[in-house]
Amino acid sequence: MIHERGRVVAVESGAVQVETLRRSTCSGCSVNAGCGQGLLERLGVSQGRSRVRALISPNLASSSLKPGDEILLGVDEDLLLKSALLFYLSPLIGLFALALLAARLDLGEPLIIVAGLAGFLLAWLLVRRHARRHTDDPAMQPVVLRALVGGPPGPV
Repeated sequence: MIHERGRVVAVESGAVQVETLRRSTCSGCSVNAGCGQGLLERLGVSQGRSRVRALISPNLASSSLKPGDEILLGVDEDLLLKSALLFYLSPLIGLFALALLAARLDLGEPLIIVAGLAGFLLAWLLVRRHARRHTDDPAMQPVVLRALVGGPPGPV
């Protein structure tokens, strides 16, 4: 289980809206000075807050959480890996599949490029449809593991 700290923004029935701080690990990287991501972090561009809906685990009473509480979220590693593969790999496979099909049919280079872009867009739309269909699936949402006491959120 991957853990992340967050702050409760709103309480719903059986779930909470949580605000998490986006952080990168650039401060610990050896090429931080020459990296664009490191530069963006130093400029404060990549710092932002993100809201997610998290289910309340059965061992935690929902009445004990209120807006402003610090909590510990958990996401299953398998779910994270499968989601990353689906969201990043599927559009690339669509791009290459239709581009290779167009090349196999001996179409001109402009049509091969258009076919590749069409494959990318088609796969992206299918992934987006899949994501929307599973938005409320409890197996695909983070879970509030426990409430934290004191201190601002920091790395876990």
